[in-house]
Amino acid sequence: MESSRRLWCRIVQGVLHAAIPLLPYREPELIPGCADAAKIIRGKGKTRALIVTDAGVRSHGLLQPVLDALAAEGIEAEIFDKTAANPTVSDVEGAFSLYREKKCDAIIAIGGGSPMDCAKGVCARVIKPRKSLLSMKGTLKVRGKAPLFLAVPTTAGTGSETTIAAVLTDETTHHKFTVLSFCLAPRYALLDPVMTRSLPPAQTAETGMDALTHAVEAYIGRSTTRATRRLAVEAVTLIKNHLPAAYADGSDLAARKGMQIAAYKAGMAFTVSYVGYVHAVAHSLGGAYNYPHGRTNATLLPIVLRTYGASCAVRLSRLARACGICDGTLSDMDATEAFISWVEQLNREMGIPASLDIKEEDIPALARAADAEANPLYPVPKLMDAVELEEIYRRARRAQ
Repeated sequence: MESSRRLWCRIVQGVLHAAIPLLPYREPELIPGCADAAKIIRGKGKTRALIVTDAGVRSHGLLQPVLDALAAEGIEAEIFDKTAANPTVSDVEGAFSLYREKKCDAIIAIGGGSPMDCAKGVCARVIKPRKSLLSMKGTLKVRGKAPLFLAVPTTAGTGSETTIAAVLTDETTHHKFTVLSFCLAPRYALLDPVMTRSLPPAQTAETGMDALTHAVEAYIGRSTTRATRRLAVEAVTLIKNHLPAAYADGSDLAARKGMQIAAYKAGMAFTVSYVGYVHAVAHSLGGAYNYPHGRTNATLLPIVLRTYGASCAVRLSRLARACGICDGTLSDMDATEAFISWVEQLNREMGIPASLDIKEEDIPALARAADAEANPLYPVPKLMDAVELEEIYRRARRAQ
């Protein structure tokens, strides 16, 4: 990256870092069960909730406890279950149309990051009904009061129940974009490990590695705080202790609960301290090839960490030691390598591929998309432009 652009990126990141104490971040209020959620909705005077979910969550019967609790409080429910794995503008518009048609006054997102991102898009459209989602692309372009918004995660990875961003796909260009505003954060989050018990092993692995990526990128970036570093360490430690068990035995509710807490803490960490090039590259690949986000993050994480090299060694070695992944006798570079090797071992044990099918001719455009997303916002250890980012895609590309 040329020096003038590098300076501009660091200035923007420095200003954002300095502004953290002044910004209206908030944690969602945690609620223990479906009955409590329904009572809150009724207590707020709401009578009709839009449930945003996907077909898989609905087919597994995970909506029923929520529907039963709502019915017990006399609250009607409308269900939008067409959210795609990478939610699109059309998904949001379909859910928003249902919200308006049925005169809903609350939104409940049930599922992984995709339904939650779709629900955040609906909130944005409710706040700004005359604006298109694409016109709200970027940072802090949506201001106003969102509908009452509850998040019920059925995976343990995205941390979307804590975040202020909706990551959506423009199906006409196949590019992902982000609508990021404080008013889009859920007001309440229901963390119940029973809701994640039916998650298949592959999705348990992928969403768990998504949470790990959130925590790592938040920790090694240049916009951390004492609180976000603590949250990241706690999240990685929980993942180390609980992800293998949750993957091996989905009915292990202690492991499921540990992963829910890890995802929540990682979500809080990256909401304040941002992510990095793993996410930027993964978003471009998800938009182009519809790859599952968590799986793509898992494959890319060790590749990007090695690309950062010495620029992330001090921070990553501290994280490795704090989480017990290596002891305190290793040098920074050796501790960094121990951490990356641990990530690669986790991927192997859970069947996550070490490479991806990427077309060589697509790489320049993909890298430009990642560059546009990440720079100047993401406070990465080492700044890279589109040409430099192309190397990450080539390292991740499966031999043809």
